[in-house]
Amino acid sequence: MSITTYLPYLIVMAITTYAVRTVPFIVFRKKVDNQFIKSFLYYIPYAVLGTMTFPVIVYSTGDVRSGIVATVVAFFLAYRGKSMVFVAVVACVVAYVCNLILTTI
Repeated sequence: MSITTYLPYLIVMAITTYAVRTVPFIVFRKKVDNQFIKSFLYYIPYAVLGTMTFPVIVYSTGDVRSGIVATVVAFFLAYRGKSMVFVAVVACVVAYVCNLILTTI
């Protein structure tokens, strides 16, 4: 395929990306004083990250059951205050062991 095929897609993508980044600067010219809007804008990145990450965690192992077990173990360890690296490594090992158990059954 030639560059003329991809050029319209590239232009639309560039405009969309630019618009998403510039529209907030145009809309919010003054400092935001509303406490509700400030808290909403504060928590948006966490909500979006969780929404994008959680399905991938559950479905990444090929079997939903092992993904759910690993997620529950990760939540428990994180709740107990363990480090992020420790939680990630243990969750991966749990998912792997669950997959081995489920495939041998």
